[in-house]
Amino acid sequence: MTSVPFSAPAAMPRPRNKVVLGLLACFLGGFGAHWWYLRRRYAWLVTLAAVVCLVAAAQFPVWYDNPVFFLLFIPMIDGFIEGVVFSLMPDEKFDRLYHPGQGRVTHTGLGPVLVAIVGTLIGAIVGMFAIAMVVVYTWTAMGWLDGYVL
Repeated sequence: MTSVPFSAPAAMPRPRNKVVLGLLACFLGGFGAHWWYLRRRYAWLVTLAAVVCLVAAAQFPVWYDNPVFFLLFIPMIDGFIEGVVFSLMPDEKFDRLYHPGQGRVTHTGLGPVLVAIVGTLIGAIVGMFAIAMVVVYTWTAMGWLDGYVL
């Protein structure tokens, strides 16, 4: 009698939740947390870049007032945008991209819509703050604000 090696079926990965994904993208997107959640290949690059920028910014006496810290605004704003996009993505497309072969797993309710609204509001505030910080930093460096009290 010949023996056939038994191979256990591969365990299905846990389905990803749009609310969790949206919240991770909105609030920890600057560090690539949503990329880790989606198991993207190069998630470590976003995390590494954010940590390097934070370490470099910490070397300055006023850490929040230097160009290295401003670089962190790019992945932060991207995280807010991706959080809104993921939250408002149709369930069929989300399942096709992130739950292949599992059928329909996602059933959207009010949660992703609320995440999209909150992400849009906070993302807009962070984006405006980033632009204002860059403008003030640039104008101060060029001497255009000399004599003004900020």
